[in-house]
Amino acid sequence: MGWLAAIIVGGIAGWLAEQVMKSNMGLFLNIILGIVGAVFLNFLLGILGATDLQAGASFSFQYLIVGFIGACILIFLFRAVRGRRV
Repeated sequence: MGWLAAIIVGGIAGWLAEQVMKSNMGLFLNIILGIVGAVFLNFLLGILGATDLQAGASFSFQYLIVGFIGACILIFLFRAVRGRRV
């Protein structure tokens, strides 16, 4: 995925995760959460034997879903470590 597409899709995925998890992150952190969440979840799926979900796509609905789920997991883990609402 190209950098511009990763930023846009990552931002959307992070924003969706922010809405579902009821957190207040901001635009920059939404983008970071979406991108890192997708990488994180792809890594976990790779360990479990799943294939790379967004190989070769410039814009992928799968990347959005993986980024969203990964960002939700990261928000959950951050809350568990910090012990407060973010």
